Amino acid sequence: MAANSNPTVRNRRLGAELRRLRQASGLKSTEVAQRLMVSQPKISHLENGRRTISPRDVRDLCAIYGVTDQQVIDSLMRMARESGQPGWWNVYGDIPQSVYIGLEADAATIHAYEPLVIPGLLQTPAYAHAVIGETIPPLAAEQAATRLKVRLRRQHRIYDPACPLRLWVVLDESALHRVVGSPDIMREQLEHLNAISAEPHITVQILPYTVGAHPGLSGQFSILSFADSPDTVVYLERFTSDLYLEKPFDVQHYSVMYEHLQAQALNPDSSRDFITDATKAYINAASRPGYSTVTAKDCSRSGAAP
Repeated sequence: MAANSNPTVRNRRLGAELRRLRQASGLKSTEVAQRLMVSQPKISHLENGRRTISPRDVRDLCAIYGVTDQQVIDSLMRMARESGQPGWWNVYGDIPQSVYIGLEADAATIHAYEPLVIPGLLQTPAYAHAVIGETIPPLAAEQAATRLKVRLRRQHRIYDPACPLRLWVVLDESALHRVVGSPDIMREQLEHLNAISAEPHITVQILPYTVGAHPGLSGQFSILSFADSPDTVVYLERFTSDLYLEKPFDVQHYSVMYEHLQAQALNPDSSRDFITDATKAYINAASRPGYSTVTAKDCSRSGAAP
């Protein structure tokens, strides 16, 4: 079992193997928790790769599951030792979304719906800086700079020449009209969005206001799929505690929601035209008298017609 350099991926693969061994033994997770004298959620977290597991725990679980092949036990314990090694993001200290970043780094495909802002993977440095600057509670300058570095480092994933991430984004029209930073920053951001959406592995669809009520009104979500695993993870970013859904019913529910959003959104070519029209609003704003005082309301009012 070759180790991946991504600790989140190591944890997931080790957890999947331990889950397979538990199921083969006929034991329920509650029974295993009782034997180890730990909580049932701990067993679930270990099997889902959301918690680092010690070699000792691996050894004890193998004994409970009746694993006698010493090579298998040694291999699993080695994976457990390696899972404690840091990912690239750990050098930045305690940062939010560290679990998600690990999953994102290993994902083959991400389908994302974003109702409010341009997704982090597609943000320009200036736009990202402006978004991070509005964090509540406010961040110290050093913390904000660290988060910006991490966000921009994450974008390397979509430019990986060996295995670029397949990214599909459905973006609500409101994200085009919400002035983040300044009209200049928005113009640059939308030009970048249009340029990068022309890449063969990146698709952007705009969901216009005229659609009305739609399945995405409940908020942002992303669906992550992996090349070497049948598992799919639905990620819900929340203010204080992010959610990761992996049960088949939940994944199916969000997958169907995403299919509906794709069907209701403009096709990729029409979306690029729509973004181009929205960009012109910011170019026009820059030519007006009193340019520096142009408000978000002014830009939205002069935005692209549906």
